[in-house]
Order: sequence, then C-alpha cells, then structure tokens
Amino acid sequence: MAYDDPDVMTNPAETMRQVMEEFGHHKDIDLHETLDLTRADLVTVPKHRDIKDLTPQIRSAAEYLKPARRKGTARLEDLNSIISWANRFKGETSALFAEPDMAAPKLTCIADYHAAGPADQTTVTGDPTARHCHHKATYSFPLSDEWKAWMGVSGVPLEKDDMGEFIEINAKDVMDPTPAILKGEELNDNQGWENRLIRTANQIEGKFGQLHSLLQMSKQFQVFETSDLSVSTNRDTGEAEISFVSEHKDAAGKPLNIPNLIIIAIPVFRGGAAYRMAVRFRYRKKGGKICFILSLYNPEKSFEASFKEAVEQAEQDTQLPLFYGAPETP
Repeated sequence: MAYDDPDVMTNPAETMRQVMEEFGHHKDIDLHETLDLTRADLVTVPKHRDIKDLTPQIRSAAEYLKPARRKGTARLEDLNSIISWANRFKGETSALFAEPDMAAPKLTCIADYHAAGPADQTTVTGDPTARHCHHKATYSFPLSDEWKAWMGVSGVPLEKDDMGEFIEINAKDVMDPTPAILKGEELNDNQGWENRLIRTANQIEGKFGQLHSLLQMSKQFQVFETSDLSVSTNRDTGEAEISFVSEHKDAAGKPLNIPNLIIIAIPVFRGGAAYRMAVRFRYRKKGGKICFILSLYNPEKSFEASFKEAVEQAEQDTQLPLFYGAPETP
C-alpha cells in the first residue's frame, strides 16, 4: 500500500482501519479428520506479532469426543476377570507381572507394555519399541479368612482358655491324621500329601495328634513339675558332678507324652483350593502359668504353590509373557 497516494490520504480513518487489519491478521485453525496430534499448530496473534502454541488446546478439543489413546487402571476382583480383561485388550506387546508378596500378593496386566528388543535412542522420531504403559489392570489376591486367622496366631503365646477358644472356633480347619500318617512310614501306596506330612514329622521328630485330644487338652491340661538332684563321682579322680533334672508330669505323676503336631486344611486365597499343612503345637510353663504356641510349619511353601498355580493359569489362558516382580514405575 502506498501511503503517499492522495486518494488514500483523503480518508485517514479508513487508512488506519486497513493498517490495523494487516497488523491484526491471524490464521484460523481448522480440525480435519486427518488431524495429526504429533504436529504442533502455531498461530500468530496481534500483540507485537507474538506466536502462540495452540497444540494443547487442539489436542484437548480433539479428545473431547474421542480419546487419542487408552489409559487408566482397572482394579478387578477375581482371577477370571483379569484374564478376561487381558484377552479383551491384549496386543503384541502386552505382559503380566506377578508380585508374590505374602502380605499383599498382586497380578498386573499392562496392555500397552514396551515392545521387545533393545531401546533405540538414535532415531529422531523416538524409540520405536517404547510404549506409554498407561493401560493396565491389577488383581490383588484376597487372602482367605482361614489363612489370616491361623497366620495371626502363628508363633503367638496363648493362654489355655484363649487357645481352647481358638481351636473350637476353627475346628472345621483341623483334620485328624490318617492311619498312614499315624504309622509314620513313607510308602508308595500313600497319598502324596500323606508322605509329605510324614516326612515333615520325621524331620522335626514330631507326632500328629487328633482334634478331640487337642480340645480335651485345652480344657483340662495341667503340668506338674518335679525336680531331682543327681550326684555322680569319678572314682579315678574323685571329682563329683552334680546335675539338676527337671521333668514335667501329668496329674497322675506320669511323664507327659503329648502330640506336637496337628494337621489343618485351609485355602490360601479366598475361594481357592485347601492346602494341608502341619502346625507345631508347643507349651511353655512359667511358674503356675501355662502358655500354648501354635506355629504353622513352612507356610511359605503353601503360599508359593497356591500363588504359582493361579498366575500360571493366567499365563496359560492369556498366552502372555509372565514376569515375577513389579513393572517399571513411570
């Protein structure tokens, strides 16, 4: 525009309006079906010809009706649900992660996990194997009430009345030893779990007892302590050796001979299969007070077996790679 033109200068107001339109010109941004959210869209604004980045606003507008990618965490209530979820959303890079924490076991499926292969940091468009890992589901294994009850008293000294009450409440979990277990010999004709419990008893020099004996003991158990002083002399040297012998006896004066093992059959996880486990039974006498101690023998074995069975089922039903441990934190 030539501002020395006489016709233009005859109307200064019109001239200023045209000048301001030129300075205030901006570009309209239209959203098309082929919108590329990886490209930044810029627009100039009147203020000193500043350039504004409208990419966040455009992406927000584009995702108002349809999200650009999947994200979020589903928290599922049973094993079959996370298997179904994984089969619904799985892709070539999906993966399972199993965390065998006895206090809080968990199984996680990440639908958009990283692809296999080494990372490529040289490409200008980014690592082609990288994924967001934002679409996932978790299943926190619910420990059974029976497992929590027995683990809660394991190794804890209980008074006679408390022990009796606990056994009465949880009597359904206690099973009597079979004839094969009472015999105490590992034989090919025995069940596998029978031989396992027989082996446990032999390893710790234990003897399995029955439920009614345990209940009777909790109600009427009394311990009488006798002490004897024994003196022996070495005839060759003349030295004397003194020993103090303490022995626990029952009310009839006979030495106590009580079972020190019981068998329980409880599920590790709610709704799961029951596992037969040995529980060590001991007592402690301090003065006139008696305390009982019930201790699960190697509960880790039962937990590991139950957890492994569940996660291997998920691995088989989803055909996804399984990793023991927790996935990367973002």
